[in-house]
Amino acid sequence: MAGPPSPREVFLALVNGVAEGRWEDLPDLYAEQTDVVHPFHPLRAPALRTRDDLREHFRPTFAGPRLDRRATNITVHQTTDPEVIVAEFEYQGTVVDTGEPFALPGIFVLRVRGGQIVSSRDYLDHLTAARIRGQLDGLVATVKAARTV
Repeated sequence: MAGPPSPREVFLALVNGVAEGRWEDLPDLYAEQTDVVHPFHPLRAPALRTRDDLREHFRPTFAGPRLDRRATNITVHQTTDPEVIVAEFEYQGTVVDTGEPFALPGIFVLRVRGGQIVSSRDYLDHLTAARIRGQLDGLVATVKAARTV
């Protein structure tokens, strides 16, 4: 009988699930209680602490353009802690309606225990993500409005 999936296998299920739009499957990759943060998010989005938070995070909004993407340039680094990996990757694809190509790089630092993500630090290029979704101007305006002196 096989054991739980390895951290590498869980990461691959995550990035390929995102690329393939399998939104309903993704929350099950996480533990019931987790800690997922996006340290480089321009709006300093709050941590996602539960699987229900992740269900909401992954819920399709159908806003913005359709994207055809795949996870590429994947490198998974093992650490001295068997639960922790550092994974480099890139979503490459096109904006379906315009044919515009894009490359969206990311690095995830994942802790996987018993085959589920218990914590993740997701470092993504949020400006490129906003641009390919047609949301860059709105993001910049929100960041400007939120800045403090």
